[in-house]
Amino acid sequence: MLRLSLVGFLFCLFIFPSSSANAQGSAGTDAALESRYLIDLPTAGMLSHGSIAFDADFFQSGGVLAGISIGAFDRILLGVSYGGANIIGTESPVWNATPGFQLRARLLEESIALPAIAIGFNSQGKEIYIDQLGRYAIKSPGFYAVASKNYRAYGFLSFHGGINYSLERGDGDSDVNFFFAAEKTVGPFLSLLGEYNLGMNDSNKEALGRGRGYVNFAIRTSLGNGLSLSIGLKDLIKNQQNITIANRVIQLEYVHSH
Repeated sequence: MLRLSLVGFLFCLFIFPSSSANAQGSAGTDAALESRYLIDLPTAGMLSHGSIAFDADFFQSGGVLAGISIGAFDRILLGVSYGGANIIGTESPVWNATPGFQLRARLLEESIALPAIAIGFNSQGKEIYIDQLGRYAIKSPGFYAVASKNYRAYGFLSFHGGINYSLERGDGDSDVNFFFAAEKTVGPFLSLLGEYNLGMNDSNKEALGRGRGYVNFAIRTSLGNGLSLSIGLKDLIKNQQNITIANRVIQLEYVHSH
């Protein structure tokens, strides 16, 4: 039943958007919005001045993470987020220790020769918050710099790469980390997303990772004016020591632009 439901859901992702001429979210060749993130990793994408974004992640253990971001200027983004585990279900909710905050500034606009470059800070990790280690299951980016470049290739092919330093160091691993990602449009309303977080700051004896890094994949579709939906599989190479199967996630994004 689970496999049939997943197949049906994927089928709907292809069929539903094709019936809407206004499906201009952040996916596909008709996207009206820049991708601000892929699955867990940031890009150099921004919100236009005065735009407001509402994001929601649904993850394992009935977890929900909700956030709001504002395009303070065309080159500056501010955001706050909060959530926890067991929000959905019958168990008592386990809330994150603190809200997450983010600030992103674009230093360089993309040109034919050069990528867009942004720097920022984001204290919001992903998945469950672990009090004993003072960290999220997937550490927050912390301070980061990221470059994004788009190419025309049967639609659009985009590459992202960056460096980050997380402030979640309760597990004793405080290494600088690197990450890489790509997205490919498939038709006007659909994009395929893939990312590789090297996990260099999550690989010592007290950490959760095995040193393989995190490989994530998702399908994102534009459902309406400013509305996008992603379904994804995370940790495909089972980096975390307690993972026996890829983690399934759903992400919603809505951007209101003036």
